Amino acid sequence: MKTPTGLHLTNWRKSSYSNPQSNCVEVADHTPHGVPVRDSKDPQGPALFFPADAWASFVEHIRR
Repeated sequence: MKTPTGLHLTNWRKSSYSNPQSNCVEVADHTPHGVPVRDSKDPQGPALFFPADAWASFVEHIRR
């Protein structure tokens, strides 16, 4: 799946478990068809885009 354009306008967030000064991944919510993920140290860099079902499976696995 191709990464959508316009992600610079997206609301990005880090996990509530991360330290405000730490380097972490960020995710963007409420994007159609999937979840963009980027490196918080490089917010202007590339983002990975995961289909919604793959992201849901990943999160469920982590929760277990």
